[in-house]
Amino acid sequence: MNDWPEGWSGDNRGRYGRGSGSAQPESARVMRQVRRGAAPPPGPGPSAPPYGGGVPQQPSYVDGRGHGGDGYDSGYNTGQVYGSPGGHGPGQGRGGPGRPAPDWRRRIKWTAITVVTALVVTTVGTYFWADSKLNREVDLSKVIERPEAGEGTNYLIVGSDSREGMTDDQKKDLHTGSAEGKRTDSMMILHTGDNGSTLISLPRDSDVEIPSFVGSDSGKTYPGTGRHTKLNAAYAEDGPELLVRTVEHNTGLRLDHYVEIGFAGFANIVDAVGGVEMDIPQDIKDKKSGADLKKGKQTLNGEEALAFVRTRYALAGSDLDRTKNQQKFLSALASQVATPSTVLNPFKLYPTMGAGLDSLIVDKDMGLFDLASMFWAMKSVSGGEGTSMNMPISGSVGSNLKWDDAKVKQLVQELKNDEKVTVSGN
Repeated sequence: MNDWPEGWSGDNRGRYGRGSGSAQPESARVMRQVRRGAAPPPGPGPSAPPYGGGVPQQPSYVDGRGHGGDGYDSGYNTGQVYGSPGGHGPGQGRGGPGRPAPDWRRRIKWTAITVVTALVVTTVGTYFWADSKLNREVDLSKVIERPEAGEGTNYLIVGSDSREGMTDDQKKDLHTGSAEGKRTDSMMILHTGDNGSTLISLPRDSDVEIPSFVGSDSGKTYPGTGRHTKLNAAYAEDGPELLVRTVEHNTGLRLDHYVEIGFAGFANIVDAVGGVEMDIPQDIKDKKSGADLKKGKQTLNGEEALAFVRTRYALAGSDLDRTKNQQKFLSALASQVATPSTVLNPFKLYPTMGAGLDSLIVDKDMGLFDLASMFWAMKSVSGGEGTSMNMPISGSVGSNLKWDDAKVKQLVQELKNDEKVTVSGN
């Protein structure tokens, strides 16, 4: 029995019922239309499309949804995305909820909180790491008969010739020799206060009296005998505590903190900071220190810097000229350490701090803020905001340099009162 409408041929039946044997796609115009809307009311309608006289009438679409007009779907897309009226994406159609605008104030707030938290954690962690690396070996409580404290803060900065921890190759490269123990190679008093900073070199050949003192290890009291010797002999005899006692006794100035660095540590700090630029005042060639430097501006590495600050036999003023070079270099080093390129660069800051803190020996009351204050004060000296000088010398006693007592007394009084220093040194 034939169920197909009258006028439809077998070809029509084969193409629409069972697929076409042709390779060409079927046109939308010949696809069977699907009724989606309500059936139109009975009555005469528009003429059927020219598919054949027996093709039944189908409802048409006007708005593409089976509504309006004759309710017939034309089969053409009107530009709308199905399921998204008006061609909009999900949630963007008319009448639908729109995507909320980003809350930038909230984002900025939480970003700022995250950054500040990270900075606080890093800063606190760095502080405790650095504080744990300080070698607090010097006990100033063992120093007896100390002068009264004045205004400002006084540091005794010592460069020792300690070879501790150095390999034979390092001793050879740095021209340090292999002497056992350690002696002072340089000594300076740094005063910081409201009227600027003052850096005073104490020549190691200064003639001083060794006062009564308590042995740093034995605890035994050794009474003073009025014995005079070179200043560096005090350190060699009983270490930092006796050196502090001797400086205080011969100057009348109370020392608040003690800082010491050895040969290897000094060279390591210079290398960690990437070298220090110096203007060398003259050609220097000294076999004992290993210095072989040309006059003019140049960047010194650790080995060259150590040779520069140790040289005295190639200088006309010997130890007095050497102390001046030491002051210039230490001030330049402090300026280099305190630059933004070092402080803000963790790849340079941490190696520099590690090299410095590992090699420094300080007193038990020394804190990181005290150490930072010392470096900033030394930087101000190199920047022209402070004063650098040698201890005033009046002459010599044998091979020892004798201080000018009147000038030293005035200098110490100005430092105690934290006044502008008016005394000039050698």
